[in-house]
Amino acid sequence: MKIVVASDHRGFQVKARILAQVAELGHETIDLGPLTAEIVDYPDYGSKGSRAVSDGQADRAILICGSGIGMSIVANKFPGVRAALCHDELTAEMSRRHNDANVLCLSADLLGERLTLRMIEIWLETAFEGGRHARRIGKIADLEHQVESGQTHCTPCE
Repeated sequence: MKIVVASDHRGFQVKARILAQVAELGHETIDLGPLTAEIVDYPDYGSKGSRAVSDGQADRAILICGSGIGMSIVANKFPGVRAALCHDELTAEMSRRHNDANVLCLSADLLGERLTLRMIEIWLETAFEGGRHARRIGKIADLEHQVESGQTHCTPCE
């Protein structure tokens, strides 16, 4: 698989280790930056990784910021992106197994290196189960198309 990796300044240090691990697992890696630890804005780099997945230039992306929250918000703005903010091995596994997540968002500040690397390994190796989960992913894709075409209609709350 082709995996792009991007971070903000908070995730810069861990990004190098993630790139090395993903390559060691046999995947093609692309570093989308930043190239230094200078302060940058996470939307600039989260959008690079998410756009690569959305446009089909990469199979998956791994995005890292201080909490992981900002990257996940940015990533889920792109069509076809199913970004998951994961905090442990189980959420990494389930994001793939049930949600077919194609973008993994991680916290640089809240996770230790060993856990981070284990989560990435699980996330890259876990297959999507399909079945009832495929139906649900299809519904998400339908919602995306409705939003893109302006066909969403809000019903008043009762």
